[in-house]
Amino acid sequence: MTDDGTRGTRHRYRFRADWWVPAAPPVVYRVLERPEDYPLWWPQVREVRRLGPDHGHCRFRSVLPFDLRVTVRAARRDPEAGVLEVALGGDLEGWMRWTLAAGGGAPAGGTRVGYRQDTVLRHPLLRRLPSPARPVLVANHALMMRAARRGLRAWLGVRPGPDGSPGRELV
Repeated sequence: MTDDGTRGTRHRYRFRADWWVPAAPPVVYRVLERPEDYPLWWPQVREVRRLGPDHGHCRFRSVLPFDLRVTVRAARRDPEAGVLEVALGGDLEGWMRWTLAAGGGAPAGGTRVGYRQDTVLRHPLLRRLPSPARPVLVANHALMMRAARRGLRAWLGVRPGPDGSPGRELV
């Protein structure tokens, strides 16, 4: 995961996470296209309420003692290309995207999962934090993404390797 705050305001965050799961891309896509199930496998996604087929509300909370409330609207659903993208509003404004592909470093039968997020933090309290708090927010997001990877793998029935490792990270 990386954070690139070089463009825009000090409240802009760009995140990236890449990993693989030993399940076929269509299987992984079916899990990721059901946001109402995210709280079942991703602990920091505390609530998802669908308001229609293409939009809803989500509430996130990681290690830090605050919730982020976000509206989501489907921007792109392309199972053939393995792309799911949503527009975000509320405490985070911008977009997030999942991309799935067979190969690309993933073992045979596995999926390379890519996560990208480009957002501006709009949460009033968090916007008042001084710039030195930025690394804390970035670390908080890294913990959230690590839990997403573990949760997705567990939801798909993937067990850790014999050495207890959760799998190889793709950077």
